[in-house]
Amino acid sequence: MEIGFYELPPLKYQYNALAPNISEEQLRVHHTKHHQAYVDNANNALKKWDAARKDGTDLDLKSFLKDYAFNLGGHILHTAFWENLAPPGKGGDGPQGALADAIAKDFGGIDRFKKMFSQAAISTEGSGWAVLTFSKQTGRLGLMQLEKHHVNLVPDSPILLVLDVWEHAYYIDYKNLRAKFVEAFWGIVDWGTVSERFEKAR
Repeated sequence: MEIGFYELPPLKYQYNALAPNISEEQLRVHHTKHHQAYVDNANNALKKWDAARKDGTDLDLKSFLKDYAFNLGGHILHTAFWENLAPPGKGGDGPQGALADAIAKDFGGIDRFKKMFSQAAISTEGSGWAVLTFSKQTGRLGLMQLEKHHVNLVPDSPILLVLDVWEHAYYIDYKNLRAKFVEAFWGIVDWGTVSERFEKAR
């Protein structure tokens, strides 16, 4: 691909590695169809920008910026989502060290954190994401409930853990049962990656 454009990242595991929590078919469709579409659309937006720059025409900036933010947000969040997943039994038993301490301090323990994060995911209106974040300004962990890929975004809040609750993330395996998918998510979290993100963020 040309320099200056986005690319679909490879997964660090095989398409069948997350089963039974996420089936091979579900993961393959999600990664190669849905995520790829956000990559393609973000690149198409950049091509429109380049074409307008070259020929001096004006863009409908309101439309362009909304479209670009939506698709680039989808690409960034999906990339983070794949990275914070691991095959069942391979992602660790839960948060350790400083991350475990921070979760205990800011949420009251891992069980309460999982309950709150799950509630954020399940109650997201329409399509969106549940996100665990960290604020350097307050030194606190926090939650975001992103609608689409960019609505309700809190700037300067690094992503530590993210869960996709668009229907395309679970419709093959769980039909319309989002809560079942959220429950299954906890069995494939890569806590090592979440801890690494936390150490980098703070």
